[in-house]
Amino acid sequence: MTVVLDNPLAVRRAAMDLLARREHGRVELTRKLRKRGAPEELIEAALQRLSEEGLLSEARYLESFVAYRARAGYGPQRIREELGQRGLARSDIDQALRESGIDWFEQLRETWLRKFSGRLPVDARERAQQGRFLAYRGYSLEMIGRLLRGCDE
Repeated sequence: MTVVLDNPLAVRRAAMDLLARREHGRVELTRKLRKRGAPEELIEAALQRLSEEGLLSEARYLESFVAYRARAGYGPQRIREELGQRGLARSDIDQALRESGIDWFEQLRETWLRKFSGRLPVDARERAQQGRFLAYRGYSLEMIGRLLRGCDE
């Protein structure tokens, strides 16, 4: 049975159902409601009201997303890219990354330890393999180089 989102109350209820599961950004929530068949003007009105009531917060979404992805072993560059793809402003993303309080070098070390058991590369091939993995995860080449040279800070 498909719920018809043709009135303000139905759109609000659908938005709140999504927000009850986890934080969402405005762009992401708009896309999901549009996909469910809600008209643009009802979506905009519902999201505006939810924002005013503090139920929809980009800042909370950014904080939650950054923490979640960092716990999963992803670095700031990858997180920045993922949030950019979700339609968030670059300045807001950068601010959230700065204010996260995450020690990115320590995150890099933990990710490397989990994946490579703390074994420094013994040759160029291994160094390249470890470096590629960590770069894909979103850590800077400068940080990766420091780690793989065995420098702790």
